[in-house]
Amino acid sequence: MKHIYLNLKRFDIPREFGGVNSIAVPAEWGKYIVEQVQEELNRYPEAEAEFVMFMPEAHLIGAASALQEGSCLKLGCQGLHREDTAIGGNFGAFTSLRTGNAMKAIGCNGALIGHCEERRDKAGILAEAGVVDADAVNRILNKEIKAAIASGLTVLYCIGETSEEQDRWQEVLGNQLSIGLEGVDKGKVAIAYEPIWAIGPGKTPPGKEYIEKIARFVKEKAGEIPVTYGGGLKTDNAGMLASIPEIDGGLIALTRFQGDIGFYPEEYLEIIRTYLA
Repeated sequence: MKHIYLNLKRFDIPREFGGVNSIAVPAEWGKYIVEQVQEELNRYPEAEAEFVMFMPEAHLIGAASALQEGSCLKLGCQGLHREDTAIGGNFGAFTSLRTGNAMKAIGCNGALIGHCEERRDKAGILAEAGVVDADAVNRILNKEIKAAIASGLTVLYCIGETSEEQDRWQEVLGNQLSIGLEGVDKGKVAIAYEPIWAIGPGKTPPGKEYIEKIARFVKEKAGEIPVTYGGGLKTDNAGMLASIPEIDGGLIALTRFQGDIGFYPEEYLEIIRTYLA
């Protein structure tokens, strides 16, 4: 089965506020996206492909209300807290923090954990506190993964190396996998490999051989866990990624990289058609 993920960030913010939303008014944004892609995605049997959209929290309820009965589209949140509510325990005193049970209750099926932007934020906070342990972030993410699974969510766990770490990528990715997945039910997890050193304007993305090498390494290290390409599944690399046996899908972010950059439902569907062809 192929796993197609969509990380929707900044697309809910109007352009006048620095975002890249030009497809719907903010209040209707999540609902609009689901309605525009749902029927087309239902053409693919559930055994053939899984589709999960990770949305900003404010839009999850609207998106969930637009899901048709039996829809193959699933919704996810962009990270969650490492602790949660419990019967007879904490009733929800987690001000400003989203928990797995809260996300499950409003319609989520999955959680995106360990995205390079989340890793950078956590590392920055730890550095301010004087923590120099490079694996502290991995240990925190491990708790988040376990919390997500305990609440009934599946997890897309992101791993990746920066340009400064590229010469020791095996050590970096190996620690992210061994520490991040320690004691975790791997049947509830898929991996997204993010070549952080290659993400961004003007950067050269990795070629097929490099991606193959990483995917093989991940499966050797973590077992036969689904491995997806998190560096951006696009129309122009979909065919190449689909030809790699060890790659089980991809993470889509932007669908348009020039002009009115952003996310557009019809272009999202075109990426999927190209990849699954």
